[in-house]
Amino acid sequence: MSTEHYTRYEKARIVGARSLQISMGAPVLIDDPSVNSLHLAKKEFELGVIPITVKREID
Repeated sequence: MSTEHYTRYEKARIVGARSLQISMGAPVLIDDPSVNSLHLAKKEFELGVIPITVKREID
């Protein structure tokens, strides 16, 4: 699923969860000299490399 199909709430949840993972020691999936976990998570989201998906119910 590409990033343009996520709602702003889904994006916030994904980036927040990934930021927490990074701050707890998870490996970073991109090459970036930053040490700010939120910056790294946003960058990963923009590049589409975060291994998190969203499950939705079909109406």
